[in-house]
Amino acid sequence: MNKNAIQKYAVWARNELIDQVQQRAYQYGISDKGYGDEKAAVIGGHVLSADEQRQRHEFVLQIKENGFQQAVEEVAYTWFNRFVALRFMEVNDYLPTHMRVFSDASGGFNPEILKDVLHLDLPGLDKVKVSELLNANQTEELYRYLLLTQCNALNTALPEMFEKLGSYTEILLPNNILKPESVIGRLVKDIPEDDWRDAVQIIGWMYQYYNTEPKQAVFDGLKKNVKITKEKIPAATQLFTPDWIVRYMVENSLGRLWLESHPNDALKANWKYYLDEAEQTPEVAEKLRVLRSQSPVKSPEDICLIDPCMGSGHILVYAFDVLMQIYESEGYNPRDAAKLILEKNIYGLDIDRRAYQLAYFSLMMKARQYNRRIFGEDIKPQVYHPAGFPDGEEYGSLVKVDALPPEPQEPQGLNLFDNYERDLRVWNFKRLLAQKYDVVVTNPPYMGGKGQSSNISDFLKEDYPDTKSDMFSAFIEQCGQLTTSTGYVGMFTPYVWMFIQSYEKLRNMLYTTKDIITLIQFEYSAFEEATVPVCTFVVRNGNTGATGEYLRLVDYRGGMEVQRVKTLDAIGNPQCGYRYTASADNFARIPGSPVAYWVSKKLLSAFDAGNPIAKIAPPKQGFKTGNNDLFLKLWFEVSRSKIQFNAISLQNALDSKMKWFPCTKGGEFRKWYGNFEYVVNWEDDGYRLKNYYDDSGKLRSRPQNIQYNFCDGLTWSSISSAKISMRIVSNKMFESKGPMCFAIKKGQLNYILSCLNSKPIEELIGLLAPTLDFSEGAVGKIPAIYSSEYEDRINELTNGCISLSRTDWDSFETSWDFTCHPLLNGERTVLAAFTKWEREAAERFNTLKANEVELNRIFIDIYGLQDELTPEVNDKDVTVRRADLGREIRSLISYAVGCMFGRYSLDTEGLVYAGGDWDAGKYRSFIPDKDNILPICDDEYFNDDIVGRFVDFVCVVYGVETLEENLKFIADALGGKGTPREVIRNYFLNDFYTDHCKIYQKRPIYWLFDSGKKNGFKALIYLHRYSRDLLAKLRTDYVHEQQERYRTQLSHIAAALNTATGSERARLLKQQNKLSEQLKEITAFEEKVHHLADQNIGIDLDDGVKKNYEIFADVLAKI
Repeated sequence: MNKNAIQKYAVWARNELIDQVQQRAYQYGISDKGYGDEKAAVIGGHVLSADEQRQRHEFVLQIKENGFQQAVEEVAYTWFNRFVALRFMEVNDYLPTHMRVFSDASGGFNPEILKDVLHLDLPGLDKVKVSELLNANQTEELYRYLLLTQCNALNTALPEMFEKLGSYTEILLPNNILKPESVIGRLVKDIPEDDWRDAVQIIGWMYQYYNTEPKQAVFDGLKKNVKITKEKIPAATQLFTPDWIVRYMVENSLGRLWLESHPNDALKANWKYYLDEAEQTPEVAEKLRVLRSQSPVKSPEDICLIDPCMGSGHILVYAFDVLMQIYESEGYNPRDAAKLILEKNIYGLDIDRRAYQLAYFSLMMKARQYNRRIFGEDIKPQVYHPAGFPDGEEYGSLVKVDALPPEPQEPQGLNLFDNYERDLRVWNFKRLLAQKYDVVVTNPPYMGGKGQSSNISDFLKEDYPDTKSDMFSAFIEQCGQLTTSTGYVGMFTPYVWMFIQSYEKLRNMLYTTKDIITLIQFEYSAFEEATVPVCTFVVRNGNTGATGEYLRLVDYRGGMEVQRVKTLDAIGNPQCGYRYTASADNFARIPGSPVAYWVSKKLLSAFDAGNPIAKIAPPKQGFKTGNNDLFLKLWFEVSRSKIQFNAISLQNALDSKMKWFPCTKGGEFRKWYGNFEYVVNWEDDGYRLKNYYDDSGKLRSRPQNIQYNFCDGLTWSSISSAKISMRIVSNKMFESKGPMCFAIKKGQLNYILSCLNSKPIEELIGLLAPTLDFSEGAVGKIPAIYSSEYEDRINELTNGCISLSRTDWDSFETSWDFTCHPLLNGERTVLAAFTKWEREAAERFNTLKANEVELNRIFIDIYGLQDELTPEVNDKDVTVRRADLGREIRSLISYAVGCMFGRYSLDTEGLVYAGGDWDAGKYRSFIPDKDNILPICDDEYFNDDIVGRFVDFVCVVYGVETLEENLKFIADALGGKGTPREVIRNYFLNDFYTDHCKIYQKRPIYWLFDSGKKNGFKALIYLHRYSRDLLAKLRTDYVHEQQERYRTQLSHIAAALNTATGSERARLLKQQNKLSEQLKEITAFEEKVHHLADQNIGIDLDDGVKKNYEIFADVLAKI
């Protein structure tokens, strides 16, 4: 199935249909501006027929009730549904006329219904009207009439999909539907015909992809704290379940139910996703034998199955197939079985009327596959939507129906005020929620508290207090309530319920009231459409203590197809290495009772032998600012003179009178030391942060656990895409994403650090936080085992690890303790300097790796896991850097630019100037640029041209004797064509600023004034040396001079062209064109600089790069 083609078409078709419906509405005097007289008889000189007047009025009433946009959306989707249904029926030859409506037998967009119209036998067809339209050569009008008549003719067989003739949707059928690029034309052309053949699931994919943009709009709204209203729930939560997952759920629930009382190897062989039950203890096996002997399912007609969130009916359609196999195995005729399945076996509910229509249609098509006369049997699938039932429209199948009211009675005679159809539909919706089912299978909506409207949130708190965290978890509870005491529930949900604290009550409910029969945990991002990690599982509604079968696919990337293949491998090979058997009784031994089915008995014993981290080094969550852009900055953004890096207490911080203080904030995977990048505004003991209120008077910040700030401890990243990694911390504050823990006993911090960075803890945290949310709660539950035997060696190794990691971190200029670039190490050539650094970095890397391996070995012994774990460390997990020639050369260039601006000095270690008072005495060997402007041109036009200054830097550092050798080595490392100086110039022109922005996390401290793509003018300035007159200097001393230079060069070229011929003339013309473009660009740039220079703008470094950069965005390079 070509899902890309389906998605592309469905997204386009929605927009096209909405546009076309709006155009049709406009023809009837209706737009988003209004509709005039709602009972108008004449529109724009066109006299409306009686039918048109009535239909127009009906549409106006819809607009009054729901608004113009929603009314248009509804019509557009109605026609989309009909087009999809007709296309499916014609391809599969299910139309009663056996005549294609959209295409011909060869599959082209050439409707057979038009070609053979004179032989068309269609109920309700006015052949006189057909002849008149044919004679008038009104092909478009004829086709519209035939299409509407075909839809009306299908009303008898499929009334829920095709309304009776006369609905207002008629007048809104799009124009020009016979054009090849119409919605119908592209439906035929864009999606391969084979995708429609007996593959009802295409309808589900159409439905999902049609909702792509509305769904994205809802998600965009969530980022702005816009709640999901009931009208948007379908778009926000609709998710088409992959076909093989549907098969897994149905086979292991419905299939298992039947096989338990009717063993049948031939049937089971058809179900390739069926997992045999795990081996049970004798006691459990006897319980199960008794239960199965008492099964109420004696014949296929006894089975009741429901999908309470059926969407387009994918699950129900496959359940139909499985039931058909069961019926046939019992000797039933397929035609009779098809009727019985619809009448007795299958039930479905959905909150969305549009999805309901598709589910209804899909089931009818499936029945038609087995019974050619089904359309004339007056049989309707037992599927419903809740329109007219307010609670159902808001909460869907989560509504609890304790007592079913009497069935509505059909009125006798004409009653204009009666709404029997609505009342009957509502009653049926409630009826299905009041029944019990042998099997419940569903993919429920996923919606956490962040997206819930206040109504939904209050409803869940009231009716589902133990499972209120998300709609999907409430559905897990509700599905159990809908199931008989020995029935099965199959579901496809996010897997957060398996592990995190807010679902602990749900887990305990499952452990005590149900048996987990089988569960598959997928790789974190395997199901892209869900945007969350997912699992699928089947439970028995009743607890016997049975052992379950589990597949752990978390290590297999590559999407759901890889997961499918691995599932089949595991079903065929129980010894595959990722298939486990587990009893829920063991889960309760782990704090929080996670579904840790893969854990070994030895690993479990650590929870009995160790002390929770919470008891020896309590984890604490740091402050929340309520506005990180306001209170947090990367340390290099603000003035160095306002940062206190060495505060030892809150009082010491207050006494310092400083504004900014370093704080932890998580960061990348890195062990032992580092990720120190942020500072927080804690001026006056954090007065502003502590008193940061919103307009309604609510405190937005959360200044919690303040007393622990500046204490020695350990930090980690609470949210990570990698493993947990602990780092030592001193003299810092800590933010919520960089929590800390603090040892109760003095001297134990190193031991705890090593323990938490070891292999056993990597396994244990995988049980407590497999969703990679390393919260304080999860870390606090980690069992730490203390060993005095190894303590001294652990401390020795840990100190070594910290020292090695710190040296590595401080070797790069993004560390505030950076002293000097590592390639300035006394060597006279850059090659020799790099070779020396490469040896040093390799030794550091290898030593740290060896230390970590030894620490792993020690802790594996302490935890008794020698038979399960090995101490080896992968190179990718060693978090100090090996030398990289390209990176080191680029960082050398960055350091040189820092020296040009005076940020660094060749005569003084560390950061020399980043705000505050300038001290010229710190610069002797290499003098910084006087005016804080370094031009970057395509030639050396200025005395302080950046390439010329860089050459001077290399000369001063390494000596004039090796200058050319060093420039060539640098150029070769950068890559590119030309002489060394040309390569270096191209790097400054094209790549330096991109590298700088990347290193400084899009908060550059060197700003690039840039006229545009033609390189008319570029110049760097240093943010911390900015002055109010800088733009004026830039304009008069550089921009004007460059403009004049372009004019002079163009004048010389013009003169030379008078006599030039051949290749020389071509070269001059090319140069003339380039310079003309550059002059044009720099002239426009000069006007912008002039405008800003006249404003004499000052900046406040405390505002940070983002805010200050925006002031000059018109003349600066885009970040």
